[in-house]
Amino acid sequence: MNFAAVGRPLGCLKTALRQMRQQREWQRSLATAAVPKTPNGTKFILTDRQRSREERLARFQIYPELPTVRTNFKDPMPALRQAQITKLDPTGARTRLFAKDQADAAKPGDVLMVSTKAGEPFSGYLIEIRRRGADTAILLRGQMMKTSVESWFKVYSPTVTAINIIWRRPKRARRARLTYMRKPEHDKGSVDHLVAAWRKERSTLRAKSGSGGARQQKAKRK
Repeated sequence: MNFAAVGRPLGCLKTALRQMRQQREWQRSLATAAVPKTPNGTKFILTDRQRSREERLARFQIYPELPTVRTNFKDPMPALRQAQITKLDPTGARTRLFAKDQADAAKPGDVLMVSTKAGEPFSGYLIEIRRRGADTAILLRGQMMKTSVESWFKVYSPTVTAINIIWRRPKRARRARLTYMRKPEHDKGSVDHLVAAWRKERSTLRAKSGSGGARQQKAKRK
C-alpha cells in the first residue's frame, strides 16, 4: 500500500496554511508601514485647516477647574437645625423623650397628655411620631364629648408647656404608625380612666414626698 498518496492531502493543507500565514504577515507589515505619523506622535495627518485650528487653540491658556462650593462649604442645614433645637429645648428633655436610641422614650401606643397655653390639656394614644428636626410633631388620638378626635402637636413649640407619659404600652407595637386604630373595631375609646389613675398616683407621691420633707424640716428646727 502506498502511504504517500494518503499523506499528500495533509501536506497540501499544511502548505496552504503556511502560505496564508505568510501572506497575512506581509499584509500586516504593509498596513503598518502605510500608516503615517506626525512629529508629535499622532497617527493621523492633519490638514492645513485642522492644523491652523490646533494652533489657534494652543494659544489659549487652560486653567484648572475651580473647586465647587460644596467642597469648600459643607451643608449648613444640620448645624442650623441643631442650633434651633438647642434654643427651643435647652435641657434636651423633649429631645430625649422622642429619641430612637432612648429606652424610656415615648413609643407609638403609649398614652400622652400634652398641656398647652391655649386651654385644657389633651390626652390620647400616640399614633405617629413625625421626626423633622425642629418641626418634630406627634399625633394623638383621644375622645371629646364621646367623639374620637385626633390632634397634631409640635414638640418644640413654645405654646406646649408640658408633655407627660400617662400610660406605657406593655408590648411594643410592630408598626410605627398605628393608623388602624381609626377603625371602629380597633378604636380604644376614651383615656379618661388612665388619666384619673395617673393623677391619683402623682398626688399620692407628692403627698408622701411633702410629708417627708416637712418632717425633715421639723427635725432640723428641733
